[in-house]
Amino acid sequence: MGSMDYGFLRVAAVCPRLTVADCKANADEIIKCSEEAASHGAKLIVFPELSITSYTCGDLFLQRELQKSAQDELIRIARTTKDVNAIILTGLPLATCNALYNVAAVLYRGEILALVPKTYIPNYSEFYEARYFASAGDANSVITLTEDFAEIPFSQRIIVLDNNFRSFGLAVELCEDVWTPLPPSTLHSLSGATVIANLSASNEVIGKARYRRNLVAMQSAHNIGAYIYANAGKDESTTDVVFSGHSIIAENGKILAESKLFSNETIYADIDIELLAQERRKTTSFSSCAARSGSQDYQIVFCPISEEKVSTGFGSETEEKTDNKTILRAISPRPFVPNDKAERKERCLEVIELQSEGLAKRLRHIHAKAAVLGLSGGLDSTLALLVTCRAFDKCGLSRKGIIAVTMPCFGTTKRTYKNACSLALECGVTLREIPIKKAVLRHFADIGHDEKTTDITFENAQARERTQVLMDVANMAGGIVIGTGDLSELALGWCTYNADQMSMYGVNSSIPKTLVRYLVSWFAEDAEAQNKTRLNRVLADILDTPVSPELLPPSADGNISQKTENLVGPYELHDFFLYYVLRYGFSPRKIYALARQAFDKTYSDEIIKKWLVSFYKRFFSQQFKRSCMPDGAKVGTVSLSPRGDWRMPSDASAHIWINEAEEL
Repeated sequence: MGSMDYGFLRVAAVCPRLTVADCKANADEIIKCSEEAASHGAKLIVFPELSITSYTCGDLFLQRELQKSAQDELIRIARTTKDVNAIILTGLPLATCNALYNVAAVLYRGEILALVPKTYIPNYSEFYEARYFASAGDANSVITLTEDFAEIPFSQRIIVLDNNFRSFGLAVELCEDVWTPLPPSTLHSLSGATVIANLSASNEVIGKARYRRNLVAMQSAHNIGAYIYANAGKDESTTDVVFSGHSIIAENGKILAESKLFSNETIYADIDIELLAQERRKTTSFSSCAARSGSQDYQIVFCPISEEKVSTGFGSETEEKTDNKTILRAISPRPFVPNDKAERKERCLEVIELQSEGLAKRLRHIHAKAAVLGLSGGLDSTLALLVTCRAFDKCGLSRKGIIAVTMPCFGTTKRTYKNACSLALECGVTLREIPIKKAVLRHFADIGHDEKTTDITFENAQARERTQVLMDVANMAGGIVIGTGDLSELALGWCTYNADQMSMYGVNSSIPKTLVRYLVSWFAEDAEAQNKTRLNRVLADILDTPVSPELLPPSADGNISQKTENLVGPYELHDFFLYYVLRYGFSPRKIYALARQAFDKTYSDEIIKKWLVSFYKRFFSQQFKRSCMPDGAKVGTVSLSPRGDWRMPSDASAHIWINEAEEL
């Protein structure tokens, strides 16, 4: 993956080997590490604070010989790296304007683009920086180092921009700056910086690594930006403190890469500039805050780090390349489901609580004593029943008020029928069996449909009959119908209009199919922990049952013949597409590139493309079903509610999306 393909920028945080107060040795190492990082595709290379001298020079900072050596080596680094196609950030003490400053130098292709002084100078506990360094204050000038390096911008308010990569904006802060109540990076971000580099020398004490990790992650989230934190390492003086080289790359609250402590490690990540730009545009309060922060006097420095125009989804930035190169970031094939088992378990409980509390509020509001749902023996209705039981428990209502209706017809198999009955029994709810075959056959006779023609009418007539039964049973019981359909089905329109598309409250309406399975698994594990062996057993078999609407007759051996994923495609692919379409508004090309990496060993490029085209066709054509969907609580960052997250015309054209997907 090229460093700018699809809005990605490859960055590196380097912890070089270091010799205290030996500027030449340190400069040699900086040059070597820069060339190595650039060879790995890095376009932004960040070194620690005062990396040319070392951070722990103490009173040697006041020695003119060290200051001069640092400046000379800075110039040598700039000249020697003129063929390195990357922005390099390194640190040094710089004497100017009658003071000594702790400075970050911004280098590119033989030039010193800017010098950024540190704003907040710590002078507490083990830190004595105010003994040597002055604060940046309102410094906003230009500095001349030599005839070849003249009129260099000198200010903490500098943003580096690239005309070809319009969403990219780089700003710098140094170590202590981010630990303050109002970090400079906040104003930098509000003024247009999407990437913040922090040259740091944060020593290690017990518990500090965890705090640092949270601090960097939250600052990136706070600013809806990327944050590259390069930290001083174990070669610093240990006279009084120890440094670990704990470097971090974060993006909008997520840690993309993190070094091991005491490792002199260079870490890399591809940060998604397009994602950040999209998030800022979507989060309208960000621009409002930027406007309220007042006009900031920033110097703009231009730097063409992109070798060609790239796609950020807007204007003329359309040239993209994928080849078969890897994107240096974790791309989960299940973006709705955490990879870590413990985190996944915690997420499942959180989702279940949100679902059940949403329904419980509705039950209390209407003083309902009953709830009705169709129980098929499949995953969705199983989850809906389990959540409804939890909601009834929260309201102090008897579970007998939950009426689970099984409605066998042409496609019902013994397996799903048995599981539906067993589940209702184990949950302690009221089970009603209402076969609908006769009613559907009568309906076929009324409308003149041949029962042997297993077409869309054959299928939908069953779905609508089931919904009619549920609605009327709810009227009889004085309750409401609980919808069982999930987010994935709504996205694809895989539901029958005015049938399973409709209910009084949809508990699964913002739960994607890939997450449904894990939620039911959570209930199965919970049942096992409570020694509810029979409930655990039936849930395990439901989890093992193929996903199907069971609207067509079973096979000759009595097994399910109509498997949903054979018809509409793998749900894990569709959920992946759905996440990146709704959450970030990415283009078909970018989603395809991400999917190729996420499903590299699972699906061929041809299969991914096939179902991506299918997704866009179904998603656009089925909006009318979502425009009148029932109430249901949002539980994640993606929802299709027409009253909340997704307001789309039912007759919008999918032309530009489908064309791009078909041309992949």
